[in-house]
Amino acid sequence: MLTIRIIGTGCERCNQLEKRVIKVLADLNVVADVQHDRDIKKFEFYKLFGTPVLKINGEIKSLGRVPSKSDLKKWMKKSA
Repeated sequence: MLTIRIIGTGCERCNQLEKRVIKVLADLNVVADVQHDRDIKKFEFYKLFGTPVLKINGEIKSLGRVPSKSDLKKWMKKSA
């Protein structure tokens, strides 16, 4: 099972990424543990200075942007 973490404050781009991730998972019929972490203190812990951040199975795949659906599909297929 995929573990997906979206790290961001809950801004428009962060929420857009969360919705896009859920849509792509549904399109691929893939089960994943998806969590949107909005705790600003954790940004410092992870040493992240751009949001949103997308982590798949612990690996940062995207930082500071909302990736395309095709990129998300590619990353999820590779990580599944």
